[in-house]
Parts: sequence; C-alpha cells; structure tokens
Amino acid sequence: MKKKLLSAVLSATMVASMLAGCGSSEPAQTTTEEKQATTTEAKTEVKEDAPAAEVKADTTEAAATGKVYYLNFKPEQAQAWEALAAKYTEETGVEVAVQTAASGTYESTLKSEIAKTDAPTLFQVNGPIGLATWSDYCYDLSGSDVYAELKSDDFALKEGDAVKGIAYVVETYGIIYNADILNTYFGKDYSVVKSVEEINSFEQLKAVADSIQANADDLGVKGAFTSAGMDSSSDWRFKTHLANLPIYYEYQADGIGATDAIKGTYLDNYKAIWDLYITDATCAPTVLSSKTGEDATAEFALGEAVFYQNGTWAYGDLSANGMADESLGMLPIYIGAEGEENQGLCTGSENYWCVNKNAAEEDIQATLDFMKWVVTSEAGCTSLSNEMGFVCPFKAFDNYPASNPLINIANDYVANGKKPVAWTFTTMPSEEWKNGVGSALLEYAQGTGEWDAVQTAFVDGWATEYTAANN
Repeated sequence: MKKKLLSAVLSATMVASMLAGCGSSEPAQTTTEEKQATTTEAKTEVKEDAPAAEVKADTTEAAATGKVYYLNFKPEQAQAWEALAAKYTEETGVEVAVQTAASGTYESTLKSEIAKTDAPTLFQVNGPIGLATWSDYCYDLSGSDVYAELKSDDFALKEGDAVKGIAYVVETYGIIYNADILNTYFGKDYSVVKSVEEINSFEQLKAVADSIQANADDLGVKGAFTSAGMDSSSDWRFKTHLANLPIYYEYQADGIGATDAIKGTYLDNYKAIWDLYITDATCAPTVLSSKTGEDATAEFALGEAVFYQNGTWAYGDLSANGMADESLGMLPIYIGAEGEENQGLCTGSENYWCVNKNAAEEDIQATLDFMKWVVTSEAGCTSLSNEMGFVCPFKAFDNYPASNPLINIANDYVANGKKPVAWTFTTMPSEEWKNGVGSALLEYAQGTGEWDAVQTAFVDGWATEYTAANN
C-alpha cells in the first residue's frame, strides 16, 4: 500500500492531472501552519411550515435525521470549513459541527473525542501509518458516492478491498520566494546569478542566499530566509517537511518506498540545508525556540526575507497580508543530491478522510451525504478550490480551477518535465520520532547540542519507534 501511494505521487502524468484539477499541510501526525483551537457548530433547523421543495432532495431520509461532526485537522482553513458547514445546514437542515484541533494536538484530540458519546463522524489520518492506528474505526467507503468521485483509485487508502480513507487534497511545498526582491537582487553588481532559472541546485541556492545575507542592508531585508521557528506552529516545516528530502533520496537510491530502519544516507545534506536556513536568516539561531509560524509569515509578507519554506496552503495568509500574486514564486528544496537539477516541488497528500463506523447509522449516512456535497456542489468545490486553496482529486473539480498562483507554479514544474518529490514523510514511524528530531535540530541550532544527536534521533529513533508502532 505504501509503495503504491508513493509511486502514484511520483508519476509526473498523474501529478499533472492532480494539479490541473483545483487549488491546493498534515493531520495530527504532522502539521501545517496551525493556530488556535476552534469549535463552531452550524445549526439551522427546517421550519415546520417550510415547503418540502426548500429541503434538498438529494439528502436521504436517514441523513435528514442524522448529524455530522467533522474533526478538522487544518487550522488555516477552520473558518472556511465552518462557513461551508453553515451553508450545507442552510440548504439541507442537517446539523454539521466543525471542530479544529489546536497546534500539534490532532492525534491527542482525536483520541479524546473518539471516546465520547458524540464522537466525530468524520476525521482524518495521514496515510498508511495513521491508518494502522485508526483502521478499526474506519467505515468501508468502497460503495460510497464520494469514492466514486475520485479521479483515480490511487487516492484511496485500502485494506484488501475495503476503502478505509480517501485523500481529499493534494498539496505542494518548496521554497517560496519574493520575486520583487529577487529581481532587484539580480540587477545588483554583487549578484551571483542573473535569473531564477539559474538557481537549480543547492550550490547555487547557497551562493545566492550567502550573497543576499552579505548585502541585506542594501537590499532592505533582514535576511535571506525567514526565521526557522521551532515552536509547534512552525517546527513541522523542518522535522517533517524538510526531513522528507533525505528520506526521499535514500528511498530513491535503495529502490524502496518504506523502511523499518532508515540509514541516514543523506543526513549530511540535511545538515547543509538546515545550516543555511539558520545562518542566512532574519534572526540568530539562538532565538529559534521563541519564533513561530506567524513570525515567518509576517517576515516574508513584509519583505524582510527573500525565501520562505512553505507550501501552496500558505497563499491565503500571504495574500491576506498584502502580497500580490505576481510577487510570489516557488523553488524546489535543494539539498545537494545528485540529479537535483531535474527535481521538482514536493507534491503529495497526507489528508485522508475517514468515516467513523461506530457512529449511528443515520449519522454515517448524513456524513456520507455531506462529503458528496462538498466534492460535487458548486459551493463545496468553490470553497475547497479557491477559499481553501486545495488541489482536489475529484472529478468535479476540473470545472473549478484554482486562483492560487503557487498551484500554477507547481503545474509549470510538471509541464517542464521536473520530477516531483514524493511525500515520503507519511512513512515516518511516529509523531514521537518527529519530536525527537525536532528537539535535536533546535539544540543544534542553539549551540546546546551536537549534530550527532540529530543523527541519533533520526536513525536510532526511527528503528525504536518503528518497532514500538509495529509490536
């Protein structure tokens, strides 16, 4: 299953199809930029004297008496989900509650909520690793309408013939850059390259970043890169998303899609890119423990930094902070691996919907109807595509192209024959493994730990956590 999912992401043809559909983070097992916990219930009752025509005919009788409780993982889309839930309730009279877990707490929140009488009817897992924990709670979606709407069976999480999860978003990340500042830099006598196309390797990226850092005052910036904050709203960018690169290249070298014992073949490369992030930056590495995801977003939006590691989901925040579409670009994350000049952006999914099979029958039906409406209706597709900025692997989304310029950039990389980097971080053995790597990265950055501790957390920690998870 793991290999199947990973190979699907690596197919340039498939990725082109995925990205062409609609606009484009990570469940509890990981994160995206996360804010405060939000709980909103959208409740609208159908009036007793309302004409029957006012109630949507495509909602079944079972669903009309049921309700939906969605435990949402993505905090940056919390308000959009709440609005969409309210819209559905307005149209159908079906109660939809949306709760969004706080920063880094999805797994613990799900464990707490699933044990309650009114447990979530709809929740998320990050892929095969997450499914291993929650499989016993997952309703078989093989006969559902939402499963029938998938563009490809490769977006389904299966156990045998049972469909236990459905990917609802495909996302892309890399190094977002400020095109305005970078173009100004290209015109300077001290610039080491004259176009963004020349930045196609770690060597070139480092040369540019070093040059920008050395001339920060002249360019009016504080640093080449935004702060690499290591609090829970930001550390996922490095202990998960950045760590994906050495895992991906090791898997490529060994011809595998998962492992019970990572070797750490590319950890020197991981160190090189991490060193670049924390030295050519807006702040000293000694203060990273206090820096947040919001800090990085603000630094980039205010023009204090040229580079910002993040993904297509960051567009909403950047746009809301005043950045124009034409000011945004995205580069692959280069780490010095052989052949990286042909590398594209990191593209995949770890957002899989699962329906709670232990919910009441009428609530299961209500949830299935809600999911179908979300991926087929104009209101649902428009919200996911434009308001949430998702690329969605469902048939109807071909009619609702995204307005997110970062998605168009991702399309361009595929069209130009660049090989997407698969989201191999879905094979990381546990959240505890990520936390161990993150802690070691921070200690190293602060000067209170050695890089050897990062290697130990990465390699030995992987074996320990894999064993714990599989015994």
